[in-house]
Amino acid sequence: MKEISCQLLVIGAGPGGYVCAIRAGQLGIDTVIVEAGRLGGACLNVGCIPSKALIHAAEEYEKVAGFAAGDSPIGISLSDPGFDLGRAVEWKDGIVGRLTTGVGGLLKKAKVKMVRGHARFRDGKTVEVETETSTQVVRAKNVVIATGSRATELSGLAFGGKVISSTEALSLTQLPETIAVLGAGYIGLELGMAFAKLGTKVTVVEAEAHILPRYDRELTRPVEKRLGELGVDLMLGARARGLSSRDGVLLVETAQGEEARLACDKVLVTVGRGPVTEGWGREELVLDMDGRFIRVDERCQTSMRGIYAIGDVTGEPMLAHRAMAQGEMVAEIVAGHRRSWDKRCIPAVCFTDPEIVTVGLSPEEAKSTGHEVRVTQFPFKANGRAMTLQAEEGFVRLVARADNHLLMGIQAVGSGVAELSTAFALAIEMGARLEDIAATVHAHPTQGEAFMEAALRAMGQPLHI
Repeated sequence: MKEISCQLLVIGAGPGGYVCAIRAGQLGIDTVIVEAGRLGGACLNVGCIPSKALIHAAEEYEKVAGFAAGDSPIGISLSDPGFDLGRAVEWKDGIVGRLTTGVGGLLKKAKVKMVRGHARFRDGKTVEVETETSTQVVRAKNVVIATGSRATELSGLAFGGKVISSTEALSLTQLPETIAVLGAGYIGLELGMAFAKLGTKVTVVEAEAHILPRYDRELTRPVEKRLGELGVDLMLGARARGLSSRDGVLLVETAQGEEARLACDKVLVTVGRGPVTEGWGREELVLDMDGRFIRVDERCQTSMRGIYAIGDVTGEPMLAHRAMAQGEMVAEIVAGHRRSWDKRCIPAVCFTDPEIVTVGLSPEEAKSTGHEVRVTQFPFKANGRAMTLQAEEGFVRLVARADNHLLMGIQAVGSGVAELSTAFALAIEMGARLEDIAATVHAHPTQGEAFMEAALRAMGQPLHI
């Protein structure tokens, strides 16, 4: 049995894990990273990156199909458009391959030792890794748990056959004629809208009374409107009960308590993701838990000295960029730097059509702080760049304290607003006030001008509305 020692062992090479290992290596820390699957984790291989590739392909096809139908107000006409899902998947896989290869190169450049296999704790300082050829024992002074999350199954609808998760949905080589999407959260709607644009008949089943339950109705209303334009059927307040044993149709209990039968080629289950907290020897440790998640402090330290946890396994928000920031911080802590988790906000983006961005507090959350709050929005209908992009749906909304104009939250819904998320997050991290945003010269014509215009409007000095 081989044995190696290191200063830092990272379990999991997803966004949080590989960033932690790279930063640690850059700081001169003797680092080992263990991964049983492909580098990059779920985000890079079966989540963030491949889903955005499919979304882009669907958007491009929808444009071409619109031109062929004679629906272009800008004078473009085409005929007989087609779509090859298999070729699109090959293109998507090529992007994923380039990125995973890049991660491997960065780890090597940082002098991080890579061990391929399944890790399991023997005790708080010792991990056994089952590789293809042997068992590798790793002894480490510090360990980072970055095991991530996996798709959640529904009772009575285990994955397999026609019941698929987002992982299988992103690997289909033939378009299903019909698909039922269970869950109207961001994953379900992102993929559901993409398939609808490609010609699949989509039905979304959601237990809550409205789509995207974590977002307020003002933000989700443009998305719901677009779903109607795409011909997506919404079954709200409804619950999937399983597949009929007789003919394989999906059985759904409607909001009225009646049974509906949905004949569909695929059932895409997108009801959330759960942390991977089993299968790596957690029972050999004494870790405090916070429900399903590993409890950590402001330094991502667990209840055991020298053991850290980052990313999805530590709770919400389960976002790749949160995991990356945590991983970088932990590497610096292990290197002896004074660091702690003190983020004012973590941006969240829903890549639906139109996109949604939220940063900081919502209007209701801001009001609950006890401060008088000023909420103002600027519509893209009054933005020149949005007009030229045929993207007038949506707005930028600012939430600020009424007394000192400190920004507490920023939200936006509209085409391409994901690219505004960095400016929004930076404004709140830097403690910007309405005056700061209004006084910053924004390039014209850009959608970002809506940010400045919203600040001006909040101060009672609107220019273009």
